[in-house]
Amino acid sequence: MSILLPVGTDPHAFDPTPQDVANMAEADIVFANGAGLEDFLESMIESAGAKDKVVHVSDGIKLMSGGHHDEHEGEEHHDEHNHGGIDPHTRFNPLNVMVWIHNIAYALSDVDPDSAQAYAHNEEVYEAELVELDTWIREQVAQIPEDNRNLVTDHSLFTYFADEYSFTQVGALIPGYSTVSEPTAQELAQIEDAIEDLNVKAVFVGYTVNPVLGERVADDTGTELVFVYTGALSETDGAAATYLHYMRYNTTAFVNALR
Repeated sequence: MSILLPVGTDPHAFDPTPQDVANMAEADIVFANGAGLEDFLESMIESAGAKDKVVHVSDGIKLMSGGHHDEHEGEEHHDEHNHGGIDPHTRFNPLNVMVWIHNIAYALSDVDPDSAQAYAHNEEVYEAELVELDTWIREQVAQIPEDNRNLVTDHSLFTYFADEYSFTQVGALIPGYSTVSEPTAQELAQIEDAIEDLNVKAVFVGYTVNPVLGERVADDTGTELVFVYTGALSETDGAAATYLHYMRYNTTAFVNALR
């Protein structure tokens, strides 16, 4: 198994190398988030001749835009850096990741039917861990007064988390669902006004994103700047080395900053 995106890499800004294309061409199966997250992937798949090998793990999830379910279940959307108005960050709801692991287990069983029973067992075990994670998140979020559950982030990526756990996405420093977009002065002024009007307590910025905008807005509004894991996990010895730790770290950061 090989991982295309190195640890700490922002998937919105990733630029694959010729070796990455070669690795994809040689792979038996390629797993991707899908839902339009990997802007680089379409041309890479074509170059590698790997169209039939790619499994989009988000297939089957009801995609959302601005906190509302999209009518096209499991359908991919592609728009320059904004993904057609669809938030592709489906992983921020553990219940969605249950769909991921089902898609992964099914695809692996298809190419390796002799191990299908093992894949099904692993899916069942991990699903139980995701249920436990979901319960834990709800218990933690309950510590935050409802009026304080306001999220301002570097870009729009917590739609699924906010919808599932009763947060409001007040806005983002960077417009759209990609870190490669740039805000106008008017857009920054609007988000600062919203922060002050709603008494937002913190601005959350991903570790893989340049924090300059976040620092500026936090200074202008007197809010706390809090770093979270968004685009990637941490190193294996870090605080977010697995998905379960990643979600626990971010939830704890939200609770500590907002309660």
